[in-house]
Amino acid sequence: MKQLLLFFFFSISLFAQKNTELIKSGNLNETREIYVSLPQSYESSPTKRYPILLLLDGDYLFDPFQGALKYGEYWDDLPETIIIGIKQKNSRMDDCAFDEAQGTPTKRAVAFYNFIGEELIPFIEKKYRVAPFRIIAGHDTTAGFLNFFLYRDNSFFNAYISLSPELAPGMQNQIATTLTNTKKNIFYYQSSADGDIKQLRQPIEELDANIKVIATNNPLVNYQYDKFNNASHYSLVLYSVPNALYQIFDSYKPISSTEFADKIVILPSGYVDYLIKKYENTTQKLGMNVPIRINDFKAIEAAILKNKAYEELEKLSQLANKNYPKSMLADYELGLMYEKLGDNKKASNKYQRASQLEEIGDLTKDMMYNKYEDMKSLSVKK
Repeated sequence: MKQLLLFFFFSISLFAQKNTELIKSGNLNETREIYVSLPQSYESSPTKRYPILLLLDGDYLFDPFQGALKYGEYWDDLPETIIIGIKQKNSRMDDCAFDEAQGTPTKRAVAFYNFIGEELIPFIEKKYRVAPFRIIAGHDTTAGFLNFFLYRDNSFFNAYISLSPELAPGMQNQIATTLTNTKKNIFYYQSSADGDIKQLRQPIEELDANIKVIATNNPLVNYQYDKFNNASHYSLVLYSVPNALYQIFDSYKPISSTEFADKIVILPSGYVDYLIKKYENTTQKLGMNVPIRINDFKAIEAAILKNKAYEELEKLSQLANKNYPKSMLADYELGLMYEKLGDNKKASNKYQRASQLEEIGDLTKDMMYNKYEDMKSLSVKK
């Protein structure tokens, strides 16, 4: 086990390198430094596109987010993501300042806002292969600032991670108005703690109350608020990061044992439709075309077998042929259907054909050949 863990973390270190880019900004009249981390599969998958995670306070938020994403990616719970961190160690207060009376960004903060929208994001989208799904995250001052992007009629980002935000005056109401009127899916996460800075907690609680009402009435708003016990203004970040990522990418996750038991196997029918809708939901919410996992095929197959809905295996075979046309999966599912329906001759033909195609998952040529022989012998006996 110890060797396995060492190998795991060594593997992460190889592909989790943080590179530095320099961007000349006309809006800021200076050159800004950003950190970039590309997914492990970026070079080997030249047609694949990846969501963007933009981190304000990239100096110290980069590593926690990168570590959580790499761990989730390893188990295929989270998608591979391009991470962009803006270096702000000496400029965060100026970059994200707001007018205390008006509750609007200062002139310098407007320039930084425009730098992100007009220069940084276009630079990233031109240079790297990105999916149409953008996340922005920040902490206290930068967390408050990122909410200004929600003031737009058509929100620039799809997901917001606001960790103990310092909210500008009126922001609780403005965010509520925007989320009430949104016409697209918006993910919003915010967090605080019992040991958080006192003057930040009341506005955060007010915003939480406002968004909860909105999320109840607007299904396009996906909202989560965490208030952590025994955590400080700084330690809450480490509690928040995985919760925020798993909230946003919930639809991406493969079928779990809980989902199988509580949502799938109890269905009277429509097991394949459930699988199709699950992946369509991922595409709709995240703008990502994720191939149906072989383990999810097997989960649906198990539900069909348990409920003796054998005819649905034909529809599962059609879906397998669409997703894995060169593999044996589609013919295997048809062979299994005929076997369960008692048509051994047709079953043997499908298993024989499957044995000539590419292996996939735990399906092997030897397994298909053995099933072919079994069905053939039963056909002869009849």
